Amino acid sequence: MAISYMDYASPNAQFTYDLRNNPFFRKDDRNYINALSIRQLNTLGNTSLLDIYLSAGNVIEPHYHQNASELVYCISGAAVVSILNPFTKELRNYPIGPSQVANVPQGWWHYEVATADNTHLLAIFDAPIPEFIGGSDLLRLTPANVLAHTYCLDERKVRDTLAPITKTVFIGPPSECSVQQAQGVPVQQAYPQQAYSQQSYMQQAYSQQAYPQQAYCNQPQGYRYRQPTGSSRQPAVGNGG
Repeated sequence: MAISYMDYASPNAQFTYDLRNNPFFRKDDRNYINALSIRQLNTLGNTSLLDIYLSAGNVIEPHYHQNASELVYCISGAAVVSILNPFTKELRNYPIGPSQVANVPQGWWHYEVATADNTHLLAIFDAPIPEFIGGSDLLRLTPANVLAHTYCLDERKVRDTLAPITKTVFIGPPSECSVQQAQGVPVQQAYPQQAYSQQSYMQQAYSQQAYPQQAYCNQPQGYRYRQPTGSSRQPAVGNGG
């Protein structure tokens, strides 16, 4: 939907932008995200996007967008988009390769795992500034005693397990993650590094067994990041103001 109050004859109307000028998050030179919203391109209307680059085994952390749906388009490489359906209580996994998409409805819990090097994804949103709440923030900001009491867990183990999560992850595993910290099935084994052709995607059954349920740089302009309820920090809105 176009912005009704936009003066398209104004010399301030913006019709083009280079996303490389607005980095959202960078883990390293192969895993990073650039962002575009109405703050960079004021004629956009209710559209925004993230330009995502990933190497095999890297994960856009589990998260949700409370104000936008997300269409994930694969330009190159391969990824698995995992979505938790709140109506069926099922985690569904959708492999995508070049020219394929996966759609995430507004507010649904989801994450993306790159299954090939040089994976390039576009995440397109139906909001001028998409909001984001990440799993890393839910885990690090919810008191350990609350998690332990609610789910009948050992509080000490909960606290020790979550202690390494000290900031929003965005792209995991974090650069400082050691092999000793990582537990469970290696992501390369759980998500084989293979490109999904249209033929293999249509012919292969995508089983839960093959893909089990497993488990900053400065705030860029134009991406709204909200701290979960109960945080002592104030929400950062827009360009962090």
